[in-house]
Amino acid sequence: MSDQPDIRPAEEEERIVIPDENGNEHLYEVLFTFDHPEIEDRSYIVVAAEGDQEDDESEEVEVHAFIYTEDENDELSLFPIESDEEWEMVEELLRTFAAEEDEVE
Repeated sequence: MSDQPDIRPAEEEERIVIPDENGNEHLYEVLFTFDHPEIEDRSYIVVAAEGDQEDDESEEVEVHAFIYTEDENDELSLFPIESDEEWEMVEELLRTFAAEEDEVE
């Protein structure tokens, strides 16, 4: 078994709705999902607010990452990432993802 994460880029224009703390719904574009072989039973999803990718003036895109589960009806449940170790792993994957995106362009 590889010790590298299984990164799955999002299907073309895959989007999800995430409510904020006030119950307002916001549309997010799914960038990628992944599982990491060293962290069992955890899947992660990385998203950006809809429209952030299309802003050519700004190099910075605010992304959000969550732990997620998916039920038999393909409904997602999102949970916050709380450990520093997991955040470091997500940040490293984001750097890798961004570098690969830059190569494509």
